[in-house]
Amino acid sequence: MTLPEGYGRRAAGEDPAKREQILDGARRVFLRDGFDGASMNEITREAGVSKGTIYVYFDSKEDLFAALIDRQRSRVVETVRNALHNHDAIEDALYSFGTKLTMHLVSEQTIRSMRTVLGVIDRMPKLADRFFSTTAANGVSVLTEYLDKQVAEGRLAIDDTDLAARQFIEMSMAGLFKRCLFGNLPEPKSVEEIAPIVKSAVRVFLAGYRPEL
Repeated sequence: MTLPEGYGRRAAGEDPAKREQILDGARRVFLRDGFDGASMNEITREAGVSKGTIYVYFDSKEDLFAALIDRQRSRVVETVRNALHNHDAIEDALYSFGTKLTMHLVSEQTIRSMRTVLGVIDRMPKLADRFFSTTAANGVSVLTEYLDKQVAEGRLAIDDTDLAARQFIEMSMAGLFKRCLFGNLPEPKSVEEIAPIVKSAVRVFLAGYRPEL
């Protein structure tokens, strides 16, 4: 059988591998040069694609950076969602979630990305929305969904699960994120350093939200 010409080819802008290749190159350039220092020409060279190809997938440097934020958030959301649902005991689920999310938030990549956003936020306020969007899945929404389920099953007693989720995330970081962001804690934090903080957060959280017997 003779296949029609072009059979099996993807339409322009629809090759996920090519899109990932461009994003990987852009990530390296943004981390190295910052947002203002990065150029589409440099991203093109780093990604190993033509300039025409890059514009098939992304309209601008801003569009590329926003797509990187979305990609990283999607990966983190999947990781922390699995952390919650891979454990039966609430204590274990919260500890796993808190540890993984905190490790991500204080990682060098996240801190450098946040500093980049802060550097352009006055000119490009929509970039901040990508970090704190309430419409897309994020750490808060994933934990809120989990807490809703626990409340429905009578395992927790929480009136405002969104507030409770934010409280737990803040306790799990215990100020680490802000200190890393402003250079007060320049070295990346290890699981061993974060573990006791998250364990304490779990203990305090459950003391406040377990149903009274």
